Amino acid sequence: MRQDQVELDQRRSAQVFAGADRVASGPALFDAVLLDRDGTLVEDVPYNGDPEKVRPVTGARAALDRLRAAGLRLGVVTNQSGLARGFFTRAQMDAVHARIELLLGPFDTWQVCPHDDEEACGCRKPAPGLVRAAASDLGTVPDRCVMVGDIGRDVTAALAAGAAGVLVPTPVTRPEEIAAAPWVAPDLPAAVDEILRRQAAVVPIAPPWSTSGDAPGSGRGRARGSVLGVRAEWPATVGRSAAPVGTATAGRRGTVLVVRADSAGDVLVTGPAIRAVAAGADRVVMLCGPRGRAAADLLPGVDELVEHRLPWIDPAPGPVAPQDMHTLTARLAALGADEAIVFTSFHQSPLPLALLLRMAGVPRVAAISDDYPGSLLDLRHRVPAGVPEAERALSLAAAAGYGLPDADQPVLRLRADALPRPPASLGPPGYVVLHPGSSVPSRACPPEVAVRIGRTLTHAGYRLVVTGTPQERELTAAVAGPTGLDLGGRTGLAELAGVIANAAAVIVGNTGPAHVAAACGVPVVSLFAPTVPFGQWGPYRVPTVRLGDASAGCRDTRAADCPVPGHPCLATIEPAEVLTALRLLDVVADDTRATAGPTATAARSTRTEPYAAGAAVTATGGSG
Repeated sequence: MRQDQVELDQRRSAQVFAGADRVASGPALFDAVLLDRDGTLVEDVPYNGDPEKVRPVTGARAALDRLRAAGLRLGVVTNQSGLARGFFTRAQMDAVHARIELLLGPFDTWQVCPHDDEEACGCRKPAPGLVRAAASDLGTVPDRCVMVGDIGRDVTAALAAGAAGVLVPTPVTRPEEIAAAPWVAPDLPAAVDEILRRQAAVVPIAPPWSTSGDAPGSGRGRARGSVLGVRAEWPATVGRSAAPVGTATAGRRGTVLVVRADSAGDVLVTGPAIRAVAAGADRVVMLCGPRGRAAADLLPGVDELVEHRLPWIDPAPGPVAPQDMHTLTARLAALGADEAIVFTSFHQSPLPLALLLRMAGVPRVAAISDDYPGSLLDLRHRVPAGVPEAERALSLAAAAGYGLPDADQPVLRLRADALPRPPASLGPPGYVVLHPGSSVPSRACPPEVAVRIGRTLTHAGYRLVVTGTPQERELTAAVAGPTGLDLGGRTGLAELAGVIANAAAVIVGNTGPAHVAAACGVPVVSLFAPTVPFGQWGPYRVPTVRLGDASAGCRDTRAADCPVPGHPCLATIEPAEVLTALRLLDVVADDTRATAGPTATAARSTRTEPYAAGAAVTATGGSG
């Protein structure tokens, strides 16, 4: 298949596009904000049963009132082991809570764990029980909640439930907890600022060309940009005249070219933004690279694919060949796109492709760019560091005027009809998938650690399935051992997704299958190397437990090969930690499932229908 070959894919998901023919503001990111009590809302007085000792943290009342004014429901989730230890009575605790509400305003739910650690309950943080209970009481689900707390237990509970977690450090917060947190704010008002900014960022706004009398791309007047949904202005430079725009259906925007030229994981996290574009366009054409093509085939909302390697994006680029660029430009011109939205990661530039799009006659081009774009962009969007990649892309789509329809949610999804039936050798759903490898060596689990994890899982009674690429067959065979099922080299990305969709959990590093799991709604034990920020690249809006040393020397280096001898960020993971993580995710071993009662895993609803007609398992790779 040539790099510029195009394939049609008209099989859009009816579930995703329900209601897409109307203008919709789309679902916001969050319905509710959950807050820890001591150290977050009020000053921490150990085992306090005296209302007179309640002292709100600075700025708490004003910050909470801003959340209420924005329509967000508020809840408190708090461990109060003083009840179990007899330091205060329930009546005294209720009096403290009444005093807090008098000072800070009403809360929509109070969720209290009265147990001590020794009782091993399912509600005491870091267990996710309180977060789940609060979400249920507020009429929502955990992945539409954000939890604010001052210690690692708060963040762990949030992530294990599938909620977002914000750490507001205090003197009792340990450095390793700060390093591991996906989102850190200096105080409660700052946390609220960021919650509201992220909430607003995905709400579509009028794009620059909808309010200007000048032709898109003309460079006349002032071009408008946006910073996370807040519009800004700066002088534009003189550019070329716009090419004629094709005819679009009333209320929709004609043909839109979306671009994500990275690997499988990068393509998958852009999925919500592409669905937002598809909700407002007649036709969506996606330009992807060969490393992301298999993932692009799985995305709802894409009508047509163009595959072409972009040497300024590819991690192992060849030389820039003029004829290759001429071929790509001609192919882009032939699409007749009315506009293009170029999605990139935070370290990439959209400007080389924007130049080719201008040469191809695309009249409107939008992208995130810190560099001055001149007349290459009609919409220059800017996003602060640390925003999750899925939201970063959604904010660009929103700045261009596209939002998810009400029937959709800002989560990763896959096309159900693209997933083949898993092999019969897997048995019934409920196994645990361990994917030890990665296309980036610094993010792969050390082989000896993966082998120990595999042995521990099977000894504990879990059904183990090990996956990997053809190049990782020796590794997957060693990890599977005599009792696990080795699928190394036997799954392409679609087949791997079919396997993952029926798993109880996936144990994986920061690589494509982690995002496949998120797209299937399957909990993740994340063996996350900190070479890139967890808050940007961790599994998105799915129950997750992070393991590994987040403060290791490789932190934020973006190194492809481990720069620290011994791979300490992942080599220190003990198999017992993996078992604890699975218990936090309510994933129980097969030999205990009959007596353990219903679990969150059994109750979860996947984001795809796992059994769809398709081909048998093929011998191609699955990492990304």
